[in-house]
Amino acid sequence: MRVVLKSYGRAMLMQFNIRMVLLSFLPSLLALGLWALVLYHCLQPLIDFLQANFVSSSGFQLVGNVLTFFGLIALKAFIVPLVAMWLLLPLMLFSALIFVACIAMPAINSTISRRYFPLLEKKAGAGWWKSLGFALLNLIIFILVWSCSLPVSMLINAGVIVQPILIGWITYRVIAFDALAAHADSAERKVIMSKHRWQLWAVGIITGLISTLPGLVWLGGVLWIVVLPLFAAFAIWLYVLVFMFSGIWFQLYCLETLQQLRSTEIVPLTGEK
Repeated sequence: MRVVLKSYGRAMLMQFNIRMVLLSFLPSLLALGLWALVLYHCLQPLIDFLQANFVSSSGFQLVGNVLTFFGLIALKAFIVPLVAMWLLLPLMLFSALIFVACIAMPAINSTISRRYFPLLEKKAGAGWWKSLGFALLNLIIFILVWSCSLPVSMLINAGVIVQPILIGWITYRVIAFDALAAHADSAERKVIMSKHRWQLWAVGIITGLISTLPGLVWLGGVLWIVVLPLFAAFAIWLYVLVFMFSGIWFQLYCLETLQQLRSTEIVPLTGEK
């Protein structure tokens, strides 16, 4: 816990560094360009598809009954676009995460290793192709679980619990892997991600809790459809900032634990090419 808090304090200081703020713009612009194309070409067809299915399956009546029970009947007119945006949310979230992992994390790794861990040997245990493959594998698992949890998550109170746990899981899996990619070999990475699983997941869940704000901004665009592009752009930028903060936190924590691991020689340190 001491290492988690120590890393958090350093991450808070680094997050407001002008270089880190400027670094957030490139992944934000790339994610924004991607989602401009997705929303332009896919949002209306998805809404039309959901509308047709709601009508054919008497979904509106069921949703109306549920919303009436919870006192949210005013949301009935927005339920189809709301579901569409909720279905797109994990993909939008993951796109911000992957752009941060691919673009910002190398710079974060370089800055932190130079400032705090200059003597820590780099073993380059995972190339970018391994990081990408690992991220895509976890994305598939994430989407399957997210889809299964959708009926429960649509209830506001349950969504506040389910969403941070799922976002925390995929954040720690993807970002922690990247944080160790340049310095740790395969054996070291497996030990750290296994031994410190719960600490890493806790950091990820905190990230997930913070990410509820951009998630609400994203879904809030449904209520003001005219300014949806502005809501989407703001949500993407917020997600990038959240994941950059978590990237800095994970980088500091993972390199600290790696340094401790090597000092105690828990595992044989065999390099991986």
